[in-house]
Amino acid sequence: VQLQASGGGSVQPGGSLNLSCAASGNIVSIIHVGWYRQAPGKQRDLVASIYSDSDSTTAYAGPVKGRFTISRDTAKNTVYLQMNTLKPEDTAVYYCYARARSQFYWGQGTLVTVSS
Repeated sequence: VQLQASGGGSVQPGGSLNLSCAASGNIVSIIHVGWYRQAPGKQRDLVASIYSDSDSTTAYAGPVKGRFTISRDTAKNTVYLQMNTLKPEDTAVYYCYARARSQFYWGQGTLVTVSS
């Protein structure tokens, strides 16, 4: 599985960004996909996940609940992370991931900077 992330950038507090992660390869093996983020000097933390079930079950980390929305377009094999009401503490490199039965895949990071 290959993952191509895009959509990072710089935005002022309160602004919005939409990240995309396009998957290719053996995508039928994927159980869930989503995003982690890593701020400077900190560990990489899970942000949001979406499952490959019929309900597209989602999960969010506490700090982003109500502000971020993860979704997927199965026709495009793409997962999106809509980030609203961004805060300076959301500044980080965001990494998309995919979890298959026996393997874990990372996409390249995309930098999100929230600053006035």
